[in-house]
Amino acid sequence: MQNIKSQSGLPRDIPLRVLLGLTDPQGAEWGRIRALQFNGMHQHSFLKVFSAIVCGLLTVQWGIGLVNGVYLGLWLTALCALYIYSYILFRKQSTWQRKSVDRGETRMVHLLSLAGGSIWGIGFLLFAFSTDFITIVPLWATIICLMVGSAIMFSAIPLCSILFISAASIFMTLGWLYNGSPELAFASGAVGVLLISACLMTGRSFIERKVSQANLNEKSEVVSLLLKEFEDTGADWLWQTDTSRRITHVSPRFAHAIGQPAEAIEGKPFLQMVAGESWESGKFSNALHELADKLKCRDSFSNMLVPVQINGENRWWELSASPKLDDNGTFHGFRGVGSDITQQRESADKISHMARFDTLTRLPNRLQLTEALGKALDAAEKWSGRCGFMMIDLDRFKAVNDTLGHPVGDRLLVRVSDRLRSMMTDNELCCRLGGDEFAIVIKDASNMEYVETLARKIIDRLSQTYEIDQHTLYIGASVGTAIGPRDGRTVEMLMRSADLALYRSKDEGGGAYNQYEPKLHVQAEERRVMEIALRKALDNGELSLNYQPVVSADLGAVVGFEALLRWTSPQFGIVSPAKFVPLAEDARLIVPIGEWVLRTACHEAMSWPSTVKVAVNVSADQLTEKNFLSTVVSALEDSGLPPHRLEIEVTESIFMREGTGAAEMLDQIIALGINLSLDDFGTGYSSLGYLRKTRFTTIKVDRSFVQGAAKKAPESLAIIRAVVAMADSLGMSTTAEGAETEEEVQMIRKLGCTKIQGYYYGRPMVADDARILFDTFDNEQLEYSRKSA
Repeated sequence: MQNIKSQSGLPRDIPLRVLLGLTDPQGAEWGRIRALQFNGMHQHSFLKVFSAIVCGLLTVQWGIGLVNGVYLGLWLTALCALYIYSYILFRKQSTWQRKSVDRGETRMVHLLSLAGGSIWGIGFLLFAFSTDFITIVPLWATIICLMVGSAIMFSAIPLCSILFISAASIFMTLGWLYNGSPELAFASGAVGVLLISACLMTGRSFIERKVSQANLNEKSEVVSLLLKEFEDTGADWLWQTDTSRRITHVSPRFAHAIGQPAEAIEGKPFLQMVAGESWESGKFSNALHELADKLKCRDSFSNMLVPVQINGENRWWELSASPKLDDNGTFHGFRGVGSDITQQRESADKISHMARFDTLTRLPNRLQLTEALGKALDAAEKWSGRCGFMMIDLDRFKAVNDTLGHPVGDRLLVRVSDRLRSMMTDNELCCRLGGDEFAIVIKDASNMEYVETLARKIIDRLSQTYEIDQHTLYIGASVGTAIGPRDGRTVEMLMRSADLALYRSKDEGGGAYNQYEPKLHVQAEERRVMEIALRKALDNGELSLNYQPVVSADLGAVVGFEALLRWTSPQFGIVSPAKFVPLAEDARLIVPIGEWVLRTACHEAMSWPSTVKVAVNVSADQLTEKNFLSTVVSALEDSGLPPHRLEIEVTESIFMREGTGAAEMLDQIIALGINLSLDDFGTGYSSLGYLRKTRFTTIKVDRSFVQGAAKKAPESLAIIRAVVAMADSLGMSTTAEGAETEEEVQMIRKLGCTKIQGYYYGRPMVADDARILFDTFDNEQLEYSRKSA
């Protein structure tokens, strides 16, 4: 049977097994039902004991002289003891006063009822065995009366009555059969069955009545509490109108909400009071029009939000009302309740605005972007048009954020958003995706020239200088666009396509604009597959190291090798480091790969002469990894390589990550006796401050300057001379990279560089060839018998 719970937690339909106290299904408070049962039995508990003892005395009187006196006395004693004990126990436990009764507490009551029925049945057997028919009939009638009384008065706990009636009926049936009266035996059983059925119906009716009464009392209590709370708080007020929709029975709270005395409000049209100045002009809001229609049509309404004007101040009210009708259905006006929800409405509007706009730049956020892009795609599909999606990523913003701090970075983002906002028309919606990423939804992108022009204008405008907190800042922008529905029929697909185009612009070095092309998906898939292969490359032994010699500029002797990482993939073949190293950094694989390179290079250097060093490139991600220093120490200890034979090469980019501890890590590396080299000096964010902060051993001059100097380019010559002079004054050596011709080598020597690296002296070679180099040639005369490139 399905249980339907009321609000109070009591079920309206009581299953039979629960009514009998045999089980407690989940989902209702059955303990409260048992409490109601005990409450009903408590009302007749004394009458039950009194009637049983009186009937017991009458039975003894009938049996005197006919039934064995000892048996009769024991029977009466057992009867009185049972009923008195049950009464005392019931009073002591006070179960009728509790709100919940455990099922285990009903078992004793059931046992006592069964014992009572059995005692009366045994008494009947005493008479059946010892007396005649005339003497048995009065006792039989007495027990029948007790059974009827039990079925009526104690049906609150049906199982108690059922056990009493069943036990008594069984014993009486046996007694009549012993006495030779099968008709009366059958009658006894039939009476028992009828009484049990009546007991079940009466018990169910009693419990259902009690449950309904309990639910009604609880609802009344809740209503009383709500009314009391309504009266105690000043948040809501009651209002009434007559048949002409004029205000009647003005409550003090309603008058306070209107802002006028009650006398001034009485009899005024309700709409006039809430409409304010619009009452004269007739320019009602849609909500006021709806309210007027409800009042005119005499329709009930609930939680209607209405903008009202009180003493010139705009407020928001929430109104509910229903028409007042008498017993004949005659309309007598409206009665309702109202509350001022202006503060809640403003808070909700603020929350809604925050959910749809970026708090820093006040531009629409990603949520509003996806909605706008979805609408633009739908319109393009419907009218066979085109919409556009443009993604913008700021170039060099991270350098500003890291060097000058997040407050300056935030103010820069605000300036960027202001410039973007000033360029938008009704055809575009500019949003901030997060960080330094922005996006633009172009509703009509049928003219591709217009889209490209807009992208170019954005790059040019955002690349102009910014003056923030006495800092002159230079950043740029990369842009990628996708056209819908051509490049994606869903919001997600179109954003993905634009992101791929943006990735290509960033890959070109920034400051670029690219449109989506289908091959970009192929390239992205290739990167994904290559990343999976790269994750397995280290374990599969696919990575190796090549070593390029570094020679002394004056003697031509090999003074070191630079370890260069190579990847030979079974799937992709020989993969360029320019392709897989950035991939390793993006995939966070550079740290384990870098550790392998460091350990392998140190181990290989132990097979070279003790005067030859090994240089290992270290990325910013490795340098800022917390265990990097312990990794270096471990690599030196495991290989046995002295610290002075290891040279760590870093680029200027590590100094753009202030707050990461890179400079402190370099100081600790130098403290171990390890050499430190600054690679590609002059090509990036070159600053003398780096050289002042960190004691580098070597400055490496980029090959672009070497080639320029060989061609007599004044700028390249001046830069190399300046670097050499600065290095000499700071006690540092210089290494010229990329020397490929005799002219370049002579120019490098003439400019004063101390070391040279390039194809002129040797291409990157495998470890075995590097070892053969020492066995084949005299290290002191490598200049004159160099290995051919």
